[in-house]
Parts: sequence; structure tokens; C-alpha cells
Amino acid sequence: MNNLLSRLVGDKKDWKRMEARAAELPADYRTVYGEMKSYMWRFTAGDGMDIVAILREILDLFETEAANGTSVIEVTGTDLAAFCDARLPEQHDAYRAKLRANLNEVAQKLA
Repeated sequence: MNNLLSRLVGDKKDWKRMEARAAELPADYRTVYGEMKSYMWRFTAGDGMDIVAILREILDLFETEAANGTSVIEVTGTDLAAFCDARLPEQHDAYRAKLRANLNEVAQKLA
């Protein structure tokens, strides 16, 4: 029980730190990160730590590239869904096409 409670509290603190880092990104990066986060959460398995790990890697990449002055679309390409899907575990979901289209609308607005 103690181990579970420690893990939950630790995970929550880690998530809050990630969200604080994301809030410091430039506006276009924040927009894309937020939309990617919403998209990817739909494909989580179990406790969601799989998606948290992927989002942490994306956040690291976004911070580095934003600091280098690279636009977010140069990092991700215009197919944001493909960028996310390449990082997600293999999924077979009936809603994937609709979710991909909705996510890619963000890139079209920024391009």
C-alpha cells in the first residue's frame, strides 16, 4: 500500500512538473503539444505511464528545438497524427481516422 501511494504521489508531481515545462514553450509548440496530448491519451493502456513516457520524450524534443529557433511544424511535419502514431504502440482503433483528421487540422491552421 505504501509503495502504491508513493508511486501515485510521485507520478502526480512528475506530471505537474511536465505541465509546468510545457507551459513555458512558445505558443505554437504549446498548441501542438496540447493537441498531441489529447490525441495520445485516447490510446493509453493500463495506468497511462506508457503515454507519459512518450509525452516526456516529445516535451524534451520540443524544448530543445524551440531553443534552437526551429518551428514546431519543422519538427513534426504537417502530419501531426503520423508523428504521434510513430511513437505510439501498435493500435487498432475504429476512431483512428477521425482522430487523425482532427489533429492534423491544427497543423493546417499553423502552416
